[in-house]
Amino acid sequence: MASADRFAELEIESRRYLATFVLFNQAVADKLGMHPTDLQCLNLITVEDGAFTTGQIAELAGLTSGSASRLVDRLVKAGYVTRRQDTEDRRRVLVQPVPEAVRRVSAVWDELAEGWSEMFSDYTDGELDLLLRHMRRITQLGRAQVQRLREQP
Repeated sequence: MASADRFAELEIESRRYLATFVLFNQAVADKLGMHPTDLQCLNLITVEDGAFTTGQIAELAGLTSGSASRLVDRLVKAGYVTRRQDTEDRRRVLVQPVPEAVRRVSAVWDELAEGWSEMFSDYTDGELDLLLRHMRRITQLGRAQVQRLREQP
């Protein structure tokens, strides 16, 4: 078990880490002329397989159905996604990324990738495994915390 001092240091560094990523996301979104939430939603639907309903996007991004609908409207208007009727269930509308538009977003990420590759290059396989485990656990915890916050009055 880590000491109280180590936990306090971890808490402070976690706050810096999260703030840095929020500000980084804002800078990338600004460069692309997007809202930060739209950018992250597009990011999430491009790393998962298949098309999504607006309800699934709401769940994935921790948004209300109304917020997700407005987000999808903005992404459609900007040309990042399309809506199409589900061929298996005509009542459902599916949202899919537009490959050319995603490539424009990817170009910005590619521009920034060199620094990330360099940063991870001196880690051992064991350290990379630990980082992956940590990121997966943080993702699960973050999703659970979003759900918890959304359920509170």
